[in-house]
Amino acid sequence: MDSAAIDRFEASRGRLASLAYRLLGSAADAEDAVQDAFLRWQAADRERVEVPEAWLTKVVTNLCLDRLRSAQARHERAAGAWLPEPLLEDDPMLGPADTFEQRESVSLAVLTLMERLSPVERAAYVLREAFSYPHAEIAGILDITESASQQHVHRARRRVTAERRGGDEVDPASARRIVEEFLAAAVSGRTDRLVAMLTADAAAVSDGYGLARRLLRYETREPIASYVRAGFKPTAAKRRMTGGSPAFHIALVNGSPAVLAVVDDRVVGAVVFEVSDGKVASLLGIAAANRLARLNESWRQHEPDAPAINAW
Repeated sequence: MDSAAIDRFEASRGRLASLAYRLLGSAADAEDAVQDAFLRWQAADRERVEVPEAWLTKVVTNLCLDRLRSAQARHERAAGAWLPEPLLEDDPMLGPADTFEQRESVSLAVLTLMERLSPVERAAYVLREAFSYPHAEIAGILDITESASQQHVHRARRRVTAERRGGDEVDPASARRIVEEFLAAAVSGRTDRLVAMLTADAAAVSDGYGLARRLLRYETREPIASYVRAGFKPTAAKRRMTGGSPAFHIALVNGSPAVLAVVDDRVVGAVVFEVSDGKVASLLGIAAANRLARLNESWRQHEPDAPAINAW
């Protein structure tokens, strides 16, 4: 392959990776899909490709659809242990973030909700909401009619909106204040303070430090407060599990405020918040090492603020 063809692909790599991540919810799988697209670009009769960007978008989208439809992917997601992979702020894989729709489409809450959509609905929704493709182009990418594209996007948008908890746009200063208050309540031992900071319909999901076969779910305020209090209570067993005494940092993960537990410059756990009307509407706890791999890569290149709690 000549250098011009490689340069053409590399110019699109970031956008393709962001598209694949939104479709698959996994940075590692997104990178694999983009690499597969490169191999197809390498083997293609490029002189017959009129618009390389459109051709590559279609290839990556369909590679992702194949993955979503595969028996292995269906099994992993149906097993109840799947969570999207979190990304630290400024990770280029987060992609476009100029509009509310673009920022929302990459939030962990929406990535999780998109698991309930069909693969084609998910692709249509992402192409429209995150990348502003017109329905005529979405139809061409997905080999459906323009009317079908409109219907898929409408159904996906309606379902995501109906099932979303929280999701208010919060400026970084307000987000940090809410999370700091919540963290202080969590380590204080007073669950009543935590309950007061949760919305009436709050929910929490945890991967159980990556040890649970299924995700742990909590649907009302008191059990959520108990789960949070227990999770932030220091014990010798937790220090052994994490390899030391973590410091807790406030950060932005997929555009949402988060608490990161860090031991020796290594993120060992993340709690990501969705906020509504100044209260916490949902929490997502992630501690499985394989889900934190890319976030850790970004963290090591990141200049963090001083920890909210320096030692546990």
